[in-house]
Amino acid sequence: MKFGLIGAKLGHSVSPQIHEILFKKLGIDNHNQYDLLEMERSDISAHLQTGCGYTGMNVTIPYKIDVMPFLKEISHAADRIGAVNTIHVTKEGLFGYNTDYVGFGRSLDHAGIKVEGKNCIVLGSGGAARAVIQYLADAGAAHITVVSRNPLLLKPSFSDFAQRIGIEIIGYHELENRKEAPLMVNCTPVGMYPNMQVCPISEKTAARYEALVDLIYNPKDTLFLQYGKRHGAITLNGMFMLVAQAVVSEEIWLERQIGNDVINSIAKEMENVL
Repeated sequence: MKFGLIGAKLGHSVSPQIHEILFKKLGIDNHNQYDLLEMERSDISAHLQTGCGYTGMNVTIPYKIDVMPFLKEISHAADRIGAVNTIHVTKEGLFGYNTDYVGFGRSLDHAGIKVEGKNCIVLGSGGAARAVIQYLADAGAAHITVVSRNPLLLKPSFSDFAQRIGIEIIGYHELENRKEAPLMVNCTPVGMYPNMQVCPISEKTAARYEALVDLIYNPKDTLFLQYGKRHGAITLNGMFMLVAQAVVSEEIWLERQIGNDVINSIAKEMENVL
């Protein structure tokens, strides 16, 4: 079977490596392939309408919203988030899902981080942040605060999303004066390779949190996570989530369950590669 990743610039994507490792672990590497499908926005319609022989496709930025009009049905989570990152091609049509949502949840479970009844801070307001925020809300977070560089310039679609969930939006200058909270999630690219010596928050701020989660996976320990470790926080990088969302996609396409032990094994292999 053929699978692939739809996106604009995919030269640095590690998705093929993750899926190839998974195929080997499942003993199906001789019968499956995972391709990078770079395309312009104008090519999306023709590709999805023909299917091009693919059983399943992942979707990355900037097309997670653009693909939605071409899908017959969208999962409840993807509809609420307003973005699709996984497409299942069937005889009945194209079905869309958001596996970032499930992948984030699995990563928190793996790390033993509890959400219910807790105040949570989310840095950033992009597509990944929306999946994180929706999961936190569904998992019973007591209060969710989103921190943005300029709250007044947020896209209307995000403002509507935030209003529906009932989250608070503040600027970074306001964050410095906040009291302690259990969980902070970094959904920004600040601190990603090669700009590893920067952090979206100060060490003083990081010291006030019980758990710090960074969606960045390269480097393994961002400055954000290093700050947390220095002050005894539980820390989690984005590798487990990255692998988990890929594995959940394969669960949909292959119609089979794959355990967290497989996700953890692949995540460890990938951390050694990067």
